[in-house]
Amino acid sequence: MARRQARAAGGGRWLPWLGLALLPLAVPPAAAPGGCPSACYCVATPELVTCRYERLEEPPRELPAAVHNLSIAGSNLSILPRAAFAARPLRDLRLLRLRHDNIHTIEDMALQGLPALRTLDLSHNPLLSVAAGAFAGVPLLRTLQLNQALLAAPLEEQLALAMQNLTLRRLELAGNALQALPASLLPPGLEELDLRNNSLQRLAAAELRSLEAPELRGLRLNLGANPLSCDCALRPFLAWLRSAGSRVLDARSLRCAGPPARRGAVLLRLRPEELVCAASEGGEPGQLETASYVFFGIVLALIGIVFLMVLYLNRRGIKRWLHNLREACRDQMEGYHYRYEQDADPRCASAVGTPGL
Repeated sequence: MARRQARAAGGGRWLPWLGLALLPLAVPPAAAPGGCPSACYCVATPELVTCRYERLEEPPRELPAAVHNLSIAGSNLSILPRAAFAARPLRDLRLLRLRHDNIHTIEDMALQGLPALRTLDLSHNPLLSVAAGAFAGVPLLRTLQLNQALLAAPLEEQLALAMQNLTLRRLELAGNALQALPASLLPPGLEELDLRNNSLQRLAAAELRSLEAPELRGLRLNLGANPLSCDCALRPFLAWLRSAGSRVLDARSLRCAGPPARRGAVLLRLRPEELVCAASEGGEPGQLETASYVFFGIVLALIGIVFLMVLYLNRRGIKRWLHNLREACRDQMEGYHYRYEQDADPRCASAVGTPGL
């Protein structure tokens, strides 16, 4: 009994110290300045901040200074003004995703204060205006994603001015209904261009020559999900694709969208002579023109047969007509012969010469 009381007394000595040790865990820590914004949530650490469908009208101001990746999606930012993210210096921000944020205008120096930014995603925004200095202040930007962002207005010239001082390595332009290669948007040194899900029917010879420029020889393309028209105009692209197939990352999956006879065919399995054009398309004579020639020949053959049948059915009348024509010609010739003999007779000639006798 005495031993039990001694043990209880010994254990009681440690209780105050144990309470002091657990006290910091019971009291919630004070929010550090620059913590996770109230309208967003931070994954694992404040270095990854995601703000989704919070209907923000401007970027959150209470961002952690150490954030590396920032994603704002489903908001209503509308306009990115000058220094839109400079309320708190974000010197370590490397990736900025602004998807589905209804952004239509990007003003000059909108990204000022993000010196370490390497990837900018503006996909799924109805861009209408991009200032010439929109991307100034981000010298390390290497990846620009503009998927389904150029559908609201033609922005090729504006983007060309805004991108002229960038050193991009990857450019994504998928889903923008582009009908031609945007040559003005290809800065020197570009390594990867995503043109999937556009409206490209082919790459013309002039566009292929631009891809062979020394500053773009390392460029690789993605061209899947484009409505390629497998006619005679596609022959230069097919020849280029076979000689430089490694430059098109999805070359083996490219398929024809037209004409109907070639729909679904694997492009690399076609032979050049199989790519034909109709005359109405300004190409070489194709199947349609050949069919028209065959039809024309059949019509002429039918006309010839009808003519021969008419001749056969009227052979007696034609024979009679030919006989009458021959008799008429014979009578005419005999009349000419008689008059010639009369004129050549010397007696008639002397009679004519001496009318008084």
